[in-house]
Amino acid sequence: MRLLPVLLLLGVPALEIWVLIQAGRAAGGWPTAALLLAGALAGAWILRREGRRAWSGLQEALRTGRTPARGPAGRGMVVAGGVLLLVPGFVTDVLALLCLLPPTRPLVRGLGVRLFARRIRTLAEAAGTPGPLFGGPGQPSGAAPGPGAGHVIHGEVIRDEPGGRTGRGGQAGRGAGRDLPSSDTGR
Repeated sequence: MRLLPVLLLLGVPALEIWVLIQAGRAAGGWPTAALLLAGALAGAWILRREGRRAWSGLQEALRTGRTPARGPAGRGMVVAGGVLLLVPGFVTDVLALLCLLPPTRPLVRGLGVRLFARRIRTLAEAAGTPGPLFGGPGQPSGAAPGPGAGHVIHGEVIRDEPGGRTGRGGQAGRGAGRDLPSSDTGR
């Protein structure tokens, strides 16, 4: 899995250079440069128009703990298309068009959402997060597990009292002598 980014980092620029050379031979240098400039200008215009709205929608979806739905994901696809248009080259321009055109956008969005959800699940498993990441059946998204869920940590509450006294046993305050689930220890 870690080899794929390295291959993309090396392979895409090499492919772009080869396609640019072929386009320059077929159409000439100036028309090829004009097409690259037109693509970059179109990408800048799209990013300026859609970027802020898409970013705020994506942040809101992630803040609430749900996968980006049609709205934020659709706007994210438009932003991704704009970024790909800014990258000089015809291969990235074709990928940008797949992100921008309405007939192909749902296909690319579905692929992106599946990859995003799989990556988040992998990160959650590595972090040891119990249960479903985006809420399960009957559980709201991002909700904490119910009572009795999680590991129980046995312990005694010790609170330093003002004036140097230490409260123990019955004077330990709320929660003394009861077992708390590990998810509730942050209170």
